[in-house]
Amino acid sequence: MIMADKIVEQRKKNGWSQEELAEKLKVSRQSVSKWEGAQSIPDLNKVIAMASLFGVSTDYLLKDDIDQSAPEESGVPAAGVMDDEERRVSMEEANDFLSVTGEASKQIPLGVFLCIFSPIFVIMFSVAGVEKLLPLTEDQGGILGSIIMMLIIACAVAIFVKNGMQLSKYGYLEEELIDTEYGVTGMVKERKQEYEHTHLVGMTGGIILCVLSSVPILAGALVGDKNIVLAAAGVCFGLAMVAFGVYHIVRVSIIWGGYQKLLEEGDYARKTKRTKNGLVAGIYWSVMTAIYLAYSFLTMDWARSWIIWPIAGVLYAAVVKIEEYRLSNR
Repeated sequence: MIMADKIVEQRKKNGWSQEELAEKLKVSRQSVSKWEGAQSIPDLNKVIAMASLFGVSTDYLLKDDIDQSAPEESGVPAAGVMDDEERRVSMEEANDFLSVTGEASKQIPLGVFLCIFSPIFVIMFSVAGVEKLLPLTEDQGGILGSIIMMLIIACAVAIFVKNGMQLSKYGYLEEELIDTEYGVTGMVKERKQEYEHTHLVGMTGGIILCVLSSVPILAGALVGDKNIVLAAAGVCFGLAMVAFGVYHIVRVSIIWGGYQKLLEEGDYARKTKRTKNGLVAGIYWSVMTAIYLAYSFLTMDWARSWIIWPIAGVLYAAVVKIEEYRLSNR
């Protein structure tokens, strides 16, 4: 239990409203509200005053029950543990970061969805031209579809740039060692635990959609020689499934990654940060994106080029491990 929860518990135990507690401590009700919402922490004088009011020790208020034996876990480093290169992260900054991450988890997945979904227009208009469903030739349909696709991708790029600029302020969380202020670790762990089920469902559902996306594509291939419209519909439906699947994977991964950054877990653990594989990741995914776009535009084989992404994901894990091994043996 973190300090915020303890303040709420003790206030209610004494039958006080936020206004009454604020009056006793000579602070505003908004201050008490922020303490209880883990949006800020009281200064030491207020902690001592609350301990006296509640009839508890200051240790009870200050120490998280999660792991009282390891003070550095709650943002208070033990003697000799503090790293000179560590960057301090306050409760306000942590909450701001999680808020920005929450907004990014709504917008960035949409941009990814648009990129994967956009080739459908090229396929649809090209087939419409071949089958004379529209007063267009196959080439004209392809050009019109490509124009629409590029406009959609431009919108997606705008989304990526906007959110990248907003998140760049917190780029140090991915690269630098951090020391969190008291209460941050406990707050983040609780929120991460509450989100764990949503993360699992989103990842599982997204992966299943990506795997099953091959079914309509293969089904369309079976009738491709007899009915090009059904074949194209199968490809379009398969791409749409991939787009929705990746959307859910990216959405929950961004939020989950936000928690991991503040807790220095998973891909953002201290050992991983020291290997500085962020540069490797940036180069790797830039190259993969270039390969995907080059192959897709040169061959116009959008129905198959999407397979580059799951392959890239599997290979990336190997690249990271190789880089970690290389750096650790220098």
